[in-house]
Amino acid sequence: MSDKKIIIAIDGFSSTGKSTVAKQLAKTLGYIYVDTGAMYRSVTLYAMRNKIIDQTHFDVDRLINSLPDIHIKFEVNQTTRLAEVLLNEENVEKEIRNLSVSRHVSQVAAISEVRKKLVEQQQLMGRDKGVVMDGRDIGTVVFPDAELKLFMTATAKDRAERRYKELIKRGDQVTYEDVLKNVVNRDHIDSTRKDSPLKKAEGAIEIDNSNLTLEDQFNQILTLSRSTINRYNKE
Repeated sequence: MSDKKIIIAIDGFSSTGKSTVAKQLAKTLGYIYVDTGAMYRSVTLYAMRNKIIDQTHFDVDRLINSLPDIHIKFEVNQTTRLAEVLLNEENVEKEIRNLSVSRHVSQVAAISEVRKKLVEQQQLMGRDKGVVMDGRDIGTVVFPDAELKLFMTATAKDRAERRYKELIKRGDQVTYEDVLKNVVNRDHIDSTRKDSPLKKAEGAIEIDNSNLTLEDQFNQILTLSRSTINRYNKE
């Protein structure tokens, strides 16, 4: 008889490394990884490309009316063996990670109709369990009954420094000040929006990685995950 699988929900502030650790964890456990942030970023990219949102305006009604035309799915990259996001059959994995998308994604994610559409998709992806899913509301809204819920945090300064180095390494032309401003602004929008604000889920274990190496963080989360899986299989 095969082991029972669980749902691992990882929430937290922007640039806390949720996606990095979730991908690594899913790969190690043989679970499916779902990057919900990539889904919201894909909707944002669609809105930007279609001039629905920019620095000066946001046509919310037009975005809502466009939702039936936005199709998002994940496809495994055969080289890296990691899931990458497709927007209307186009691989947009790299494009959605730039700072211009980051500037608008929290506004798009605050729209109730957008959240409803994506949450329904996310719940379908996790119906058979064996999933690691990261985002802002996985443990509070998408899977409140997840067997393991984590909440990742770090200081805004630490998160901005990590994000800045990541963008520079990728070749993006950004300043640290702009990245820090974006991190602080996203924190405010994510935490104060009316629909599914970012908050620590009931029963979630907080991971403050301000002073943790990537290896230390991963080992800590892997230990928690295996312990939870073992406990669940003994029940």
